[in-house]
Amino acid sequence: MKNLTNKVQLIGNAGAKPSLKELSNNKKIAHLSLATHESYKDANGSTQIRTDWHNIIAWNGMAEALVKHADKGKNMALEGKLLQRSYTDESGVKRYVHEIQLQNFMILNSSANS
Repeated sequence: MKNLTNKVQLIGNAGAKPSLKELSNNKKIAHLSLATHESYKDANGSTQIRTDWHNIIAWNGMAEALVKHADKGKNMALEGKLLQRSYTDESGVKRYVHEIQLQNFMILNSSANS
């Protein structure tokens, strides 16, 4: 059960092609926004769809693989761990960010052009 302490699994659609950045210490980081969708019935019985956006980060080889295979609109399954970090913005306000550090992913749909 030790490995289940911080595990996130999502299926959703990439909002855009992931961006890749090489840092000064020769590490690479990729960023991806992933949209997940949930449908539910409102008080009137109408079906509603809720979309949540998730910030995904990947490091080094996983970052390179993500940039190579993920693209805007691709349906993906991913697994990672939830991270929280904080920073102080330009106005001096402390901000908190939640991210999912990617550990594994799979493209669920593909086209002949990919």
